[in-house]
Amino acid sequence: MSLTVAIVGATGAVGGEFLQLFSERNFPVSELRLLASKNSVGKTLNFGGNPVSVEEATTTSFEGIDVAFFSAGATRSRELIPAALAAGALVIDNSSAFRMDSEVPLLVPEVNPEAFGPSNRLISVPNCTAILLCVAINSLRTLGKMERLIVSTYQSASGGGAAMMHQLQEETRAYLAGTALPASKLNHQYAFNLFSHNTAIGADGYNEEEAKVIEETRKILGMPELKINVTCVRVPVLRAHTETVTIEFEGPAPSVEAAREVLSQAAGVRLVDNREENRFPTPLDASGQGDVLVGRVRQDVSNPNALSLMLAGDQLLKGAALNAVQIAEFALKLA
Repeated sequence: MSLTVAIVGATGAVGGEFLQLFSERNFPVSELRLLASKNSVGKTLNFGGNPVSVEEATTTSFEGIDVAFFSAGATRSRELIPAALAAGALVIDNSSAFRMDSEVPLLVPEVNPEAFGPSNRLISVPNCTAILLCVAINSLRTLGKMERLIVSTYQSASGGGAAMMHQLQEETRAYLAGTALPASKLNHQYAFNLFSHNTAIGADGYNEEEAKVIEETRKILGMPELKINVTCVRVPVLRAHTETVTIEFEGPAPSVEAAREVLSQAAGVRLVDNREENRFPTPLDASGQGDVLVGRVRQDVSNPNALSLMLAGDQLLKGAALNAVQIAEFALKLA
């Protein structure tokens, strides 16, 4: 198989990860088209040892494209995806544009492969926080019915894209040098600080990120009535998100030993749970690799029906680009 592949948003933080993943996973790219905004036209990115020029993404960019990966935000996805579908491409969208559309699969291949059908030409990649959460807890569903999730997130700058990563780096340099911090679009200092996730707050008091995690987790797990409470916080970490999770079951919680056993066998999960050496998931360990690290597995001493754990995963990889490439591999295998 050889494919003509397009990346929309090629110059962004997630776009750059696709190029490395194509090489690492031997994704069958025969021709690569890098698409971005008008401002990026003329830039070159390296793929397979060769420079590839960036072109402007327009509705006429998709003729002859077999697979189009979108990572340029919801507005651009809504504008351009109809043209990509009309041109016959398989479209995998990292934005929120179509995630809650009942006709569009919201896919994490390790968790809900049954959501995809061969007739699906548009597939959504879930919110990064929801992906990591679902990969981490999915195998535990074999041990009992989940009734409620209580989730706290510690989200890195990578979730806000290349610009936010740059902001954190520049603020940190300035703070350590004792100079004025650079201008910021955030309402808070980022270096050596943490704050509620920088998305709008709804009438119910939940921000947009928290709402996405709640809605998308229910859709991915096929549990529309699952009770979920989420608090999303931005922390001064460059890359990879961390989450703490308490899972309340319908009856008594499974034993820690049983939970560790199923987690150790779960696809996409690496158990990091060493109490003796106090070694548990960290964003540094999670960065640059595709597994979701899971540890701190323990009984909730306040509730015999609950189990708690901690997870960390690379937001740019399993939370975005890697999940998208895995979807393409899965879809093309079934096509």
